[in-house]
Amino acid sequence: MNITKVLIIEDEKLNADRLKRLLKEIKPSIVILDVLDNIADSINWFNSNELPDLVMMDIRLSDGLSFEILETIKIDCPIIFTTAFDEYAVRAFKFNSIDYLLKPVEKTELENAIQKLDYQKDLQINQQPLQGLLDFIYPKDFRSRFLIPFKDGYKTVLVEEILYFYSEFKLTHAQLKCGTVEIVPQTMEELEQQLNPKVFFRANRQFIVHIDAIKRLHNHFNGKLKIEIKNNDQVEILVSREKAQLLKNWLDY
Repeated sequence: MNITKVLIIEDEKLNADRLKRLLKEIKPSIVILDVLDNIADSINWFNSNELPDLVMMDIRLSDGLSFEILETIKIDCPIIFTTAFDEYAVRAFKFNSIDYLLKPVEKTELENAIQKLDYQKDLQINQQPLQGLLDFIYPKDFRSRFLIPFKDGYKTVLVEEILYFYSEFKLTHAQLKCGTVEIVPQTMEELEQQLNPKVFFRANRQFIVHIDAIKRLHNHFNGKLKIEIKNNDQVEILVSREKAQLLKNWLDY
């Protein structure tokens, strides 16, 4: 086994203590470099220290989602994400994620993840660049059009013609700039993988929005944001407090 230095990012002490105990049980030679509980301290730590062999990273921290750390600085070491929620799995694997473990983390699952990482290190394939992982989740050639049934044949709809996608009654709809709505066969999860993340943002479970469709953002209750769509004040798209900063960072880059 090659893993020796581990950094834990976890804002709940009981969970942090559990991870420390399990890691030591799995591999006594492991050294816990530090335990951090917020985004700001984590960014400062990475800016001031050499990379560990592994980061155990909780996704929801007291001051936001830990993805903000990874979007602020480049971390080229393996990461095992831990969370009580399963909604971030696809997003987690955009980064150097070795595994995605649901809390409470079980010893067997953590041991399997460590063994998988050690095996990859032995084969010298763990240091893949971030772009390689992005290519795995998001194909290099992003979707540019949709082929849609029309009358007795088919027609194409260009992605650049679409303001946003929304899910309703278990169907995925594309709202076009011209005002019409088309139904596409893909799920929202499939679209999130196929669309260029530089121009499309998954606002919530129901909406994926094109950057050019956003007129402005409004502060909402409990730290949420409301997206105002250009030339349409009838649609209300809310962004959770956890994703609000990510949305602002996305629009500001």
